Amino acid sequence: MSILDRFSLRGKIALVTAGAGPQFGQSISEALVEAGATLITASRSLERNQEYAESLRSRGYDAHGLSVDIEDVDSINTLHDEVRRRFGRCDILVNSAISREGTKTGFELQTPEIWRHSAAGDFVGLFAICQKFVLSMAEQGGGSVINISSIYGVVSNDPSLYEGTTMRQAPTYNFIKAGMINYTRHIACYYGKQGVRANCISPGGFFNNQPEPFLKEYCRRVPVGRMLDNEDIKGAVVLLASDAGRYITGHNLMVDGGWTCQ
Repeated sequence: MSILDRFSLRGKIALVTAGAGPQFGQSISEALVEAGATLITASRSLERNQEYAESLRSRGYDAHGLSVDIEDVDSINTLHDEVRRRFGRCDILVNSAISREGTKTGFELQTPEIWRHSAAGDFVGLFAICQKFVLSMAEQGGGSVINISSIYGVVSNDPSLYEGTTMRQAPTYNFIKAGMINYTRHIACYYGKQGVRANCISPGGFFNNQPEPFLKEYCRRVPVGRMLDNEDIKGAVVLLASDAGRYITGHNLMVDGGWTCQ
């Protein structure tokens, strides 16, 4: 088999949480279908996922939209059972959903209630969806789990980036993303011998029309001189999902333009 063939995902079933979302989700979904996978995208909005799946089908890809609430374990169980019933298996699970409520405010304004809300999806939900699908992957002989972390799961953010703006980095975000990395390593260690690989991708800052002072300072500091865009995460996802990355597990792949190498 040639190296390019090893990157192919033909015949694979891939599930992406928040896969219809504009920040990372759609990039991840497009990468997987472009590599040949059958895609399932799921989040709270069934309509949004079905519309996005239809847009991919109009381009000749095999895509389907389902719903899931990552804060509801019963909803996760229902999604798992529906995927198994309709598609027979799940070969690739990408967890890109995050409970945005916990990322909206800075340290001074956060409350225990915000942390509890975040924990329901970002901790309990991540655990529950991984547990359900990892055990199924082990039973079927293997699979790949890819959790989307962040540079801020590895290093702390610099407050000077936000000078001249109203932006703040919520402490829940750092806490969640750091924990995700080691949780992924736990899965890799315990289920590698059953053929299940588990890895993280930690992207750098995603361009989203942020205020000019932030953009100027971020681009000045990052070695490649720009923020991440829709195309930059695609190769990493396909590598970790495919046989090209079959000996990679327990790894946190930095896709950050060199931010964390300084």
